[in-house]
Amino acid sequence: MTGRQVLFIGIFISILLTYAIWLGGGIPASIIKLPDQGLSWYYWKLPHPTFWSRATAWGMYLGHQFGIWACIWWAQQTQLKYKTALHPINYAMLAINGAFIALHFLQTYIWYDALAQDTSIWASQGAVVLLLVFILILETPRRGLFFGNPVPFHQEFLRIIKVYHGYFFSFAAIYTFWYHPMEATAGHLIGFFYMFLLLLQSSLIFNRAHTNRWWTFSLEITVLLHSVVVSWMLGQTKWPTFLFGFLGILVLTQLHGLPVSSLTKRTIYGIFLVSVIAVYGLTERGLGRIYEVTYIPLIEFGLVGIIYLVFMLILWTFSRLTLKT
Repeated sequence: MTGRQVLFIGIFISILLTYAIWLGGGIPASIIKLPDQGLSWYYWKLPHPTFWSRATAWGMYLGHQFGIWACIWWAQQTQLKYKTALHPINYAMLAINGAFIALHFLQTYIWYDALAQDTSIWASQGAVVLLLVFILILETPRRGLFFGNPVPFHQEFLRIIKVYHGYFFSFAAIYTFWYHPMEATAGHLIGFFYMFLLLLQSSLIFNRAHTNRWWTFSLEITVLLHSVVVSWMLGQTKWPTFLFGFLGILVLTQLHGLPVSSLTKRTIYGIFLVSVIAVYGLTERGLGRIYEVTYIPLIEFGLVGIIYLVFMLILWTFSRLTLKT
């Protein structure tokens, strides 16, 4: 089979899996939870975890994580080349991801608890944020960071990101996948659908579908939908911050990696500006809070800069030590 065929089949299966979570949502929803305790509290976890709830969640997560890492290592060691048809390792990764998705269903319905019981909610959110930041770095040779302009990153920095990004991306996706029980709230459903797509993407390494521009763009922009829906679901009024923050990154960066005309780009710029002014000017938020749309771009681009500075500091330190020896 070709990667393109598997991609379309995988998206369809991801929709079916999300539907299955919704159908079975009554089982996890019946679990009694502790009262919500604020921003840092993750609501969907057992009030009294057991040995087996912890052992199954962590054991299955580690099996899933190291299984995929082993596949990535093997693929790199054998120096696979990109091609249209699937490599045997792609079938192996699809099978591993499929098996552990099924195990997560069973684990939720029998023991319920996931990694949220023992790790911070900020760890899960931080992993996804860093994943998006590393995508920005990885794509800079093709689309730059600001309006398609090239970024003078050190070539060794880009090489390291390219070689090792798969390990971090799979960690971010698999850890987040096992962080949550398979609840059927709107936020969970969109989140799991997003995780299914990321696991599908990881399964297509060294296949041309893995680098399809429209597909990778879709993976980046899906986080917008998830963040806005979760904000609404929690009764927050911050949805414009997420909506226009991620759309801001689209306008500044992601749009310039797509095969679209200059007229299309200018049209999108105009729609973005008019929408921002309309939402902030015609609602209770007011134009005085329009600065909120800069939060997410500043965080993501700021992290790009911090990561690069840390790399350059490490490179400078090693070069100094080498000169001394």
